[in-house]
Amino acid sequence: MSNQSGRGRVAGLPAWDRCAVMGVVNVTPDSFSDGGRYFDTTAAVKHGLDLVAEGADLIDVGGESTRPGATRVDEAEELRRVVPVVRGLAAEGVTVSVDTMRASVADRSLAAGAALVNDVSGGLADPAMIPVVAAAGAPFVVMHWRGFLQGGNIPGAYDDVVTEVVDELHARVQAVLAGGIAADRIVVDPGLGFSKEVEHDLALLAHLDRLHALGHPLLVAASRKRFLGRVLAGSDGAPPPARERDAATAAVSALAAQAGAWAVRVHEVRATADAVRVARAVQGARTPENPADSAPGAQDAHGAGDAR
Repeated sequence: MSNQSGRGRVAGLPAWDRCAVMGVVNVTPDSFSDGGRYFDTTAAVKHGLDLVAEGADLIDVGGESTRPGATRVDEAEELRRVVPVVRGLAAEGVTVSVDTMRASVADRSLAAGAALVNDVSGGLADPAMIPVVAAAGAPFVVMHWRGFLQGGNIPGAYDDVVTEVVDELHARVQAVLAGGIAADRIVVDPGLGFSKEVEHDLALLAHLDRLHALGHPLLVAASRKRFLGRVLAGSDGAPPPARERDAATAAVSALAAQAGAWAVRVHEVRATADAVRVARAVQGARTPENPADSAPGAQDAHGAGDAR
């Protein structure tokens, strides 16, 4: 079975024959990656359309920074930032994801044309989130999360990060299922950089096969994150700025695609769009008679399914 048939489908979203590319549009004045370059509606919609032209399959719109130390915006401001951008992109036929921890923002964004809710808290930040998403029948991203980042990243203390993240995600998925969201509409995300040190992020990337065992499509969101800065640090130990980590991000995208990820979430699309297509072509050239050539998790595609 090929890697492509093993990466999973998400009900309610288009089906792609390779790892999908989720482009990021931050409608915030304090994004760690783009410094508020797309803070107004017109610029944000144009940027989203530009990312689609560069190869993005769907666009993730967020109006609240989740970088360490960021303070939460109020509900009215988040709605003001996000909903018009979602509406503008959806009107252009773009598949839109809304990146929010608030049920009201998810609800209004879905009404404005969003197709997916990407909640970094996995529904923990707002108890109304899961009922809203379930009622709408929308797909939902469940990310591994250990609490709000306000005032700094909550320290990540793990004895075995892969086992603990898998177990905690499993518990959260069970809660989401109990809340009425259908199994074929759940995506999981290991939450790279959230309450995790560099070695934790790298261990999770090295063991994406373990995340596949959760039985849901897998989203990998490594773009420009701190662990890449540490990997790329020069002899003086200084990491390159976030916007100089795109080549490293594309490398992770290729690795994630090869490992059977459903999608990768990135700020700079073109290099990652190329990377996932190369991974698809290499996987397609493998000899099907050799079982070892199947991607991790491929055997689960029509059984338990894959992690996103």
